[in-house]
Amino acid sequence: MSTQEHRLESTVAGFTAVGKLHSLSVWFILALRLMMGVAFLWSGADKVLSGSFSAAGYLQNAPPANGSPVADLFVAMGETPWFVDFVNVAVPWGEVLIGLGLIVGCLTRLAAFWGAFMMLMFYLGNWEVSHGYINGDFAYMLVFLSVAAFGAGRILGLDAYIESYDVGGETLVERYPWLRYVLG
Repeated sequence: MSTQEHRLESTVAGFTAVGKLHSLSVWFILALRLMMGVAFLWSGADKVLSGSFSAAGYLQNAPPANGSPVADLFVAMGETPWFVDFVNVAVPWGEVLIGLGLIVGCLTRLAAFWGAFMMLMFYLGNWEVSHGYINGDFAYMLVFLSVAAFGAGRILGLDAYIESYDVGGETLVERYPWLRYVLG
């Protein structure tokens, strides 16, 4: 085990945060990626295999009942047949694909982005702030964003191999730098 520490530094809006990662951090980052991958794969597979997933009732009823600040948007989505049809496919299969991507560490940042987006929508739809604004949906959104920020797909994942694939003497991400936003 290496005892080397790695320095983290980022400046946003004129404020700089500095920290150090411990060598064990890599295992916790991997654990977060795998935990969210298994959770989403399981949830999506359950919906796909049941064959009875329908978002219409939830979209039309749950957000207004729990006082969501965007309840009208959810109701409008639930009353739009083509959108409900889209959500009925996008949610279960999105969960399956996000889960698989995270488990194998492939297109990890892309998967984590869509996972965070789904968790944001669940947070707004499942609005429950009687115990504060931070709940499980919000926390999972932050876990997805952390998985993306740490480039967790490079840790025992396929993204490390994809990024280093040789294309005419350059690595794939050297040749196509935009891939850094979906890999890692």
